[in-house]
Amino acid sequence: MKKIMLNAAILAGAVFFVAGCSDRRTENDDSKEVAKKENDAKFDDTNIENDTKFAVKAADGGMLEVKLGELALSKGVSKEVKDLGKMLVDEHSKANEELKALAATKNISLPMTLSEDCQKKYDDLAAKSSADFDEAFAEHMVKDHKDDIDAFKDEAEKGDDPDLKAWAAGKIATLEHHLDMAKAAEEAVDGNKGSTGKLDR
Repeated sequence: MKKIMLNAAILAGAVFFVAGCSDRRTENDDSKEVAKKENDAKFDDTNIENDTKFAVKAADGGMLEVKLGELALSKGVSKEVKDLGKMLVDEHSKANEELKALAATKNISLPMTLSEDCQKKYDDLAAKSSADFDEAFAEHMVKDHKDDIDAFKDEAEKGDDPDLKAWAAGKIATLEHHLDMAKAAEEAVDGNKGSTGKLDR
């Protein structure tokens, strides 16, 4: 009887150890890739498979915009960069919540944390300071919002899910405004740098 109980205890310990290792692997997995795999399992060969890929990418990018906006508020030097950062935090936070709610009604999995790629972009910008940060931040935001506008227009025109299509279409004007602000920030940063050799404080 004692031998049976001992074997049971060893087995339980082994199961607990394996489960613990599995949980750690899950925590270290790229959140974006996890969401994509879950959606592939749920929506493979359905007509909204591409819509789920758009939603995952938009959620990942939206989280990065908020994080970088917060970074601009704390590290930015120029008023234009700080203003852009605040707008990104306010408006992308709202858009992220809208997308999260919409995805929930469709049973679409979204990333909960930044993907490895987005985390690297964040870390690269976080390592910069003062004029270097403002310049890199503004440049990133111009390129990023051009890419976002293309992706959102593509979903609005070619998506299969009517609700995601409508949501994407409704965000294009906002993204275009963000791009205009990013370009203005980039010009201001370049102007300040050119007139003084460094950013005006």
